[in-house]
Amino acid sequence: MSQSQPTFVFRRSPELDGQTTRHPVIVLGAGPVGLAAAVDLALHDISCVVIDSRSDVSEGSRAICWAKRSLEICDRLGTGDALVEKGVTWNEGEIFVGDELIYSFNLLPEPDHKRPAFINLQQFFFEQQMVARATELAAIDLRWQHSARDVRSFDDHVEIQVDTPDGPYTLEGDWLIACDGVRSQTRESLGLDFEGRVFQDRFLIADIRMKEDFPAIRRFWFSPTFFDGQSTLMHKQADDVWRIDFQLGWDADPDEERKAERVIPRIERMLGHGDFEIVWTSVYTFTCRRLARLRHGCVFFAGDSAHVVSPFGARGGNSGLQDTDNLAWKLASVIRGDAPERLLDSYDAERIPATDENLLNSTRSTDFMTPKSKVSGAFRDAVLDLARDHEFARRLVNSGRLSVPARYSDSPLNTPDADTFKDGPPPGAPAIDAPLQSNAGDWLIDHLADNAFTLVHFGTDAPSIDGLNLVLIDATGLASDRYDARPGTCYLFRPDQHVAARWRHFNADAVTEAWNRACARL
Repeated sequence: MSQSQPTFVFRRSPELDGQTTRHPVIVLGAGPVGLAAAVDLALHDISCVVIDSRSDVSEGSRAICWAKRSLEICDRLGTGDALVEKGVTWNEGEIFVGDELIYSFNLLPEPDHKRPAFINLQQFFFEQQMVARATELAAIDLRWQHSARDVRSFDDHVEIQVDTPDGPYTLEGDWLIACDGVRSQTRESLGLDFEGRVFQDRFLIADIRMKEDFPAIRRFWFSPTFFDGQSTLMHKQADDVWRIDFQLGWDADPDEERKAERVIPRIERMLGHGDFEIVWTSVYTFTCRRLARLRHGCVFFAGDSAHVVSPFGARGGNSGLQDTDNLAWKLASVIRGDAPERLLDSYDAERIPATDENLLNSTRSTDFMTPKSKVSGAFRDAVLDLARDHEFARRLVNSGRLSVPARYSDSPLNTPDADTFKDGPPPGAPAIDAPLQSNAGDWLIDHLADNAFTLVHFGTDAPSIDGLNLVLIDATGLASDRYDARPGTCYLFRPDQHVAARWRHFNADAVTEAWNRACARL
């Protein structure tokens, strides 16, 4: 039984009636990443067309764990509150060996952040909220049941051959953001392929609906007694749906393993009862692969069309949202004429290292969970045994290093520190949230959500530079502590809430220079 989904109707496009328009941006794919890209561009006053072959949102859980950084991005896009209200909040996790709990962990042990470490929310709910947001924005032309058959890239534009229920047409755009998934038609049309590894292991996803008072935390079992010695993961989702991932091994037949007569007994052994309903099942293979480059002339790849990682660690959907968070403001700046086209080269410069970090962590998780030699298996077992009593060993346990925000430490857009800071986010790092003492519920992260460059100044005076947002923090407290700030300290934030530069004292010339560097105008 699958969840009830809204159906999106086909609407005839002007191109089918002979109208020829070159659109500023085309977004191919209306999944979480494509919709986020479209909404972000619209908030920068850039019009775009979004095409998708489907007439509804995705089914099943698919991406479910949305990280704190993704929620902060969604706050900026206008969907954060709805997602958190619907999702299941969690910060904690438990690691089991057999049936024994060996230790627990907390991903956000310090208080006073607007958003939790994670929420669990099925991908289709996420997409529904993003579709609702997109339909509020006049700059977005969202076209369902429009299927890309071929993509052609030229020096100054792209052309897409589109099939619809009313016939084919050609869609033209100055720029294309390809968010069309792991089976990307854009990649195929341009003759591109992934680099990386496909691991010889398969996992079964089973979404079940049941009333159960298990804690809303991440629970991972190594060698559980209920499942033939294989790894298992369990998460609570919205609407009393629970996701269970079972390690199957490479020799498992995906079609056979999805059959109810195979799935139900396995879950009954795990739960000790049969009072549940199967909602959705799927089988996936561990994969860690990416394109060599994410920008190809007028075409940008984001999300699963650009890179694929294993689900453990929640690095797929979250990294896709960070892709578009990085790209949208840059593309908008170039389209408006506020920055030169070379700014777009920084998409590769920043997102490829971030992608490689995700691939590395995902590969290490896979190697730890599914040892491929006697030596690696002995190492894993020794680590798990030590982790019962020793903190140092717990840092070596790898059940999926969970998604963290990217740091663009080596970005050409950064202005290196000229002053001494002992702590606080350095250039390239994302903002750290903190409450402001001036008002309960007043969060620093919300003051960086205007899709513009923002200067945060810790002090009572009011430095001013035309075109920069200004946030004054006249307080001592957590914000000052987290930013290693004292009176006079300034931070310059990019529209994607990453630090461009910081100083101990305001200097208009230094701020202007850093702003220009962050826009590739130097």
